[in-house]
Amino acid sequence: MLFRTAGAGAWALAASACSASGSLAGGAPAKPATGVTRLIRHFASVARPGVTVTYDVLLPPGHAAPSGLPVCLVLHGRGDDHRAAVELLHLDRTLAEVVRAGAPPFALVAVDGGTDNYWHRRASGDDAPAMLVNELLPRLSAQGLRTTRFAAFGWSMGGYGALLLAERLGRARVAFVAVDSPALWLRPGDSAPGAFDNAEDFERNDVFPRRQQLAGIPVRVMCGQSDFFVAATRVFVKGIPDLVAADFPVGGHTPELWRATAAAQLSPLAHALG
Repeated sequence: MLFRTAGAGAWALAASACSASGSLAGGAPAKPATGVTRLIRHFASVARPGVTVTYDVLLPPGHAAPSGLPVCLVLHGRGDDHRAAVELLHLDRTLAEVVRAGAPPFALVAVDGGTDNYWHRRASGDDAPAMLVNELLPRLSAQGLRTTRFAAFGWSMGGYGALLLAERLGRARVAFVAVDSPALWLRPGDSAPGAFDNAEDFERNDVFPRRQQLAGIPVRVMCGQSDFFVAATRVFVKGIPDLVAADFPVGGHTPELWRATAAAQLSPLAHALG
């Protein structure tokens, strides 16, 4: 089962939107209409050999600099990259909405993890989690953001990645996890082609047996009733120790549903960070 969260038409719209809010090739701050400041930055990754990683730092209204703000990492879905947080899910608008509604201010940081690497170390040597922990977070800390404990948000492939990252780091580092339509499978043979190197890779990175490692981390899960991941997601949430909410609204595996539920996902996350 192959899928993409953004097709050619969606990326055409994304390119147009980006031209209004800041070039992807530059590092200068951009101010979307929401009043959110968008900083687009790059670094040559060691954990992802040969890759220049691009990431967006989204700061809430009233915060032109990142000093002291806590961080929520945003992990994108399959076929996406860092741009999707703004151009596909409109998380800049959601960030402004929840902070203006009274949530403690925080920064969203969306980063490239590879369009189909599934946020775990691959046989190729590409190691997106190591990039997050050993390269991105120290850079964010050096820029003045608060990274000792952070939150994670992701959708589809990135939802799986956020859960896997939280299980491996535990409550000492992760303050909250919110996921949309997480890419979960009960058996190796069910997984999307290319999601794992082989059955052994699936077993090493299976989030189901390690759910107890989420103890102490509030977890919020959303998955549409007609989403192709809904059955596995319903099984997964039954074993989460500190489940805040498991929402199964009407809808499928679509950006429209993710946008509609984004504020409900990010608002409690903000309070946990605050």
